[in-house]
Amino acid sequence: MTALPTQTLTYLHDNLPSKDKLLSEFKGKPLDALRTPAMVIDRAVFANNCAKMHESAKAWNADFRAHVKTHKTVEGTRLQLVSAADRTSAVVVSTLMEGWEIIRGGLVTDGTVKDILYGLPVATNKLSDLAKMSDELTAHGGVVRLLIDNTEQVAALKTFNLENNRQTAWSVFVKVEVGARRAGLSPDSPEFQALLLGLFAAPAVSVHGFYCHASQSYASTSLPQASSFLSLEVKTVNDAAKLAQKLLLASNSTSKHTQPFVISVGATPTAHAFAEPTGEVLAQLKSELCGKLELHAGNYPVLDLQQMHTNLVGEDRVSHRILATVVSYYSGRGKDGGDEAMCDAGAIAMSKDTGPSGGFGDVVGCKWKLGRVSQEHGVLVQSEPKGEKLKIGSVVQLISQHVCLTAANHPWYYVVDSEAGDGGDKVVDVWVAWKGW
Repeated sequence: MTALPTQTLTYLHDNLPSKDKLLSEFKGKPLDALRTPAMVIDRAVFANNCAKMHESAKAWNADFRAHVKTHKTVEGTRLQLVSAADRTSAVVVSTLMEGWEIIRGGLVTDGTVKDILYGLPVATNKLSDLAKMSDELTAHGGVVRLLIDNTEQVAALKTFNLENNRQTAWSVFVKVEVGARRAGLSPDSPEFQALLLGLFAAPAVSVHGFYCHASQSYASTSLPQASSFLSLEVKTVNDAAKLAQKLLLASNSTSKHTQPFVISVGATPTAHAFAEPTGEVLAQLKSELCGKLELHAGNYPVLDLQQMHTNLVGEDRVSHRILATVVSYYSGRGKDGGDEAMCDAGAIAMSKDTGPSGGFGDVVGCKWKLGRVSQEHGVLVQSEPKGEKLKIGSVVQLISQHVCLTAANHPWYYVVDSEAGDGGDKVVDVWVAWKGW
């Protein structure tokens, strides 16, 4: 029997900022009255992005699973699942903290969330915590699912169930590798077949489907490129499901596994490549697909410069801005005699992630970008020398390169609504982000 490591539990913070106190302080204030750096989300744009993703999934007759790791909030999760276009109830979390905060935030008891996938290959020191979370979901008619890509994980699940007299089989996705070399196994590898055989022989596991994430699609610069990555995702995961179906039929254990398998594909660029399909395409997909198609994505409600660089979305789809104050100015100091300025948004406010377009963020409305960052300050540089100047004391709005990491640096987000009568200049809500692991 596989020896399990010491089990660890999620510590839920009791000292997160109070939403009520933040609303009392900031609701109704204009953006220029906020202390910088600050993260602002336009709720109308966020919600419209969620509706568009639901529409794409519906057009392909696909289920949808929303990743919540970008914003990590109750309010954002609700908008991802309940949009003007559809209502879905499945999510992906990157941390168990996110799962527990979904529960604590009431999203399970009110039926908004019914299906939580822990989106990393399962850590064997978190099984006790996952079992408790699973019990919470089961009590409300929901389910917790795991990702598996190694036979030792299967052995650990078997040991855990035996040691704890757990009768419930773990519902799992098998993680499929599609070229990014992050997690998962290739369907044509001996290890993949060995994993499937181990899963089908394990009473502690029920295979729900096959899951992939083409993170390399973030390098796309056109719809055809993103579409090619989407095709790769669908083909590779479908091949995995075909092999699994063949092995499953030979194992005589079909009754405890999901039939048909769920084929879960997606990254924000490939999800954006879900163009309106023709009837011919849908018919071909139906004839070739060895399972039920599911689409997943996470960055899409907020978006950033990396996503803009794919040329699949424009600036009008980006729902976040980082407010920063210009604190000093340096004429002629920059490249080719251009000007530079210092602002109070550095690596802690923006992250150190860059992207294909260069820099750490772009200033909205003028030809400046955040060219260098230190811990608590950044250097703004002119994109075009001798262009528009910035004034000391002015507040600029930045679009970050990778908003998932940028958002993680902010304890709460000021929420505006561009469809409200004030044009999106005043705070209408505050979302407090979950912190920890």
